[in-house]
Amino acid sequence: MTLYKDGRYAEAETEARAVAEARSVLRLDSYAPLALSVAALAMSAQGRHAEALAAYDDLLPGFGRTFGAEHPQTLKLRSDRAQTLAALDRHAECEAECAAVARIAGRGVGSDMSLIAGAARNGLVFALNEQGRHEEAETLAREALAAHGAPSRLALVLQLGLTRSLNGQGRHEEALAEAERVGALCRKLPEGLSRAETGAVELAVATALLGLGRAAEARTLAMTAHATCRAGFGPDHRRTVEARALLDRIDGM
Repeated sequence: MTLYKDGRYAEAETEARAVAEARSVLRLDSYAPLALSVAALAMSAQGRHAEALAAYDDLLPGFGRTFGAEHPQTLKLRSDRAQTLAALDRHAECEAECAAVARIAGRGVGSDMSLIAGAARNGLVFALNEQGRHEEAETLAREALAAHGAPSRLALVLQLGLTRSLNGQGRHEEALAEAERVGALCRKLPEGLSRAETGAVELAVATALLGLGRAAEARTLAMTAHATCRAGFGPDHRRTVEARALLDRIDGM
């Protein structure tokens, strides 16, 4: 996980697989499946979303048997899998799974369950936005932020979801102001907590600027987002592709 947080995704995947292999001879061992879930997370971070989804699908039955269907580890795996569904444009499936995980985790107690519920709601916000249901996404994002408003990676991604919903509604001035607040929060967080959102703030600001008719500024930021995402995640990662699409949209105007 330290390698993952440091953005060294290929190394994180290799190390996680090595841990899983070393533990594979042990019966009823919980560390091997957990290590493989880290490998799946690292695969997705490298843009190998279809491979990651297949890994999650393989792991999910075993997690249910080892930890229990409503255990935090099982719910986290389901939440991470749902984010991968979104990266593969399977947004209705992502919506249904995130809603289910948020509902179960919301009944639980403790900080782990609270974080899982918040992460699932963030996935739900993204899925709603991608289906054009921006007003629903805005409402849910604001409700989740009220519950998880303290500076954290969760607050950061929820604010990004709110910004996306505002842009989707054509409320670009509000989106720009929100994106600037997200940028300020991003700078306050330790780099390891915000690295997974590399390029996201620039994309949010660029989208708002484009909506305000400031295409030249938007293009500069979209180019920055594309370059940093390509370097950090690879050419096939969802955010790299999104940045490329925004650049193409600007250049086609």
